[in-house]
Amino acid sequence: MRLGDFINSNIEPILVEWEAFAKTIEPPALTMDSKALRDHAVNMLQDIARDISQPQTAAAQQQKSLGAGRLIDGESSAEVHAAARLFSGFTIEQLVSEYRALRASVLKMWARESKAGLATDPDDVTRFNEAVDQSVAESVARYAEMVSKSQNLFLAILGHDLRNPLATTLMASRYIMEGNDVDGKYATAANRILRAGERMNRLVNDLIDYTRTNLGSDLPVILKEVDLAHLCREAVSEQALAHPDVRFELLADGDFTGRWDDNRIAQVLSNLLGNAVQYGAADQPVILRLHAAPDHVEMRVENQGKPIPPDKINTVFEPLVRLAVDGDDAPGDIGSTSLGIGLYIAREIVQAHGGTITVTSSEQDGTVFAISLPRAPAPRVRQHRPATRD
Repeated sequence: MRLGDFINSNIEPILVEWEAFAKTIEPPALTMDSKALRDHAVNMLQDIARDISQPQTAAAQQQKSLGAGRLIDGESSAEVHAAARLFSGFTIEQLVSEYRALRASVLKMWARESKAGLATDPDDVTRFNEAVDQSVAESVARYAEMVSKSQNLFLAILGHDLRNPLATTLMASRYIMEGNDVDGKYATAANRILRAGERMNRLVNDLIDYTRTNLGSDLPVILKEVDLAHLCREAVSEQALAHPDVRFELLADGDFTGRWDDNRIAQVLSNLLGNAVQYGAADQPVILRLHAAPDHVEMRVENQGKPIPPDKINTVFEPLVRLAVDGDDAPGDIGSTSLGIGLYIAREIVQAHGGTITVTSSEQDGTVFAISLPRAPAPRVRQHRPATRD
């Protein structure tokens, strides 16, 4: 008897052992009945038995070894099982432990039959292990995908719900600052609240953009005629007000008009300039250079300081990546003052405009973020439509 036939003939005894092990997984198993504990085990066993009973080419075996194979076309029972276990409260470690128990149960029963004189094929055991490994891979991938999506949904809801109380805080602080009869110390406190609130608002916007891109949506970008030099002057003024001890330099000469989303470009500038302030040398200026070309414009944000290590520089645009330079924070850090998504959002905005952003870092030249933006909109960008009257 082949192992595939053995599994089909002994599904109930295998399921009994499966259920007995699943009962030991607490706390979720405490509230689950027999049907829930067995879940999709029957279909999973049938998929495995079917797979190991069919001829397999060397190419198919190679695909499985690389984690690229499939037991069946379409959604597998292993993927459905992973989703059900996630909703039941199983951790990913507990999910994998079920497969480990399943493998042990089947091979133990198969070994008993072999000792009793049943003719067996050793290749079946190899095929069985490959099929179980493939089921584990499919389950883990689906579990991780669903966890990631639920986390992003949570962050999106959190960011959205933070906007209303934050808007109230900003409005109240502005109201106090504009009062003619407000004592100076209270106006100063209101100004600090306003600046902190504005920074929180930028972080919330970054968080919402991060979750939007991770949920599969492009960043919304609306184009209109923009003077990039004017945007840069405003961004530098804002940073200078927030960081009076830092020296900023804006170097620009030429025509910097084009069709961009002014709010999004301002977001990029805020993130890059803030990043340069945070990780730049305190006694050196933060420099913003603009260069005009016929069909595009270039921006460079430069700061001196400890360079990004060569083995880390390729990860600075990835979200939630922590880098370290000799024990200190470095660009892309997720320390106490950063979510670690500012550079990621900057890259997404630049790419949404059909542009490019790169970074270089060395002791001699410092850290330089270079952006190239086409003056004409990219096809993926939505065009600005002026409001119409009814």
